[in-house]
Amino acid sequence: MPITYTSGEQIEVYRFSVPVTIMVPLLALILQAFVPLRLPFFSIFDLPLLVTIFFAMARRSPIAGLLTGAVIGLVQDCLTAGPIGVYGISKTVVGFAASSLGAKIDAENAGARFLLTLGFYLLHGIVYFGVTRWLLSLSQSFSWSREILAGLANAALGVGLYFALDKLKQRA
Repeated sequence: MPITYTSGEQIEVYRFSVPVTIMVPLLALILQAFVPLRLPFFSIFDLPLLVTIFFAMARRSPIAGLLTGAVIGLVQDCLTAGPIGVYGISKTVVGFAASSLGAKIDAENAGARFLLTLGFYLLHGIVYFGVTRWLLSLSQSFSWSREILAGLANAALGVGLYFALDKLKQRA
């Protein structure tokens, strides 16, 4: 479970086919928009965030991670009743951070993926809270206990999802 530092030459960079690049985030966004309507407990999961983290860490390019997070976040904003741009900002920050960190460490094992996903989930929650509360002046509450529990649930789901999505990687 150790997170190890590796040099840039030792880290593999992956790419994805165009259909995978479009369909996986689109499927995550559709599931996130409609499944919680039938299964309310599913709202604890943030599939678009998990997909953003996966693609950003696999590509290991800060610009690609930033753009992936921005596009997924903005589309998610369009599917929710909240203000446009909040998820876009949050997922952009996470996409940039995940790709930057993915370029520095080897995060291919389950323990590292779990811890990184938990950390990025909490980062996403803090940025989302900050933007809605202080920039938009919306009444927003932040509960550390709820966020940590939701982060643990997302990290557990993320580990399984990442191993399934690993099959779609292509060496760059």
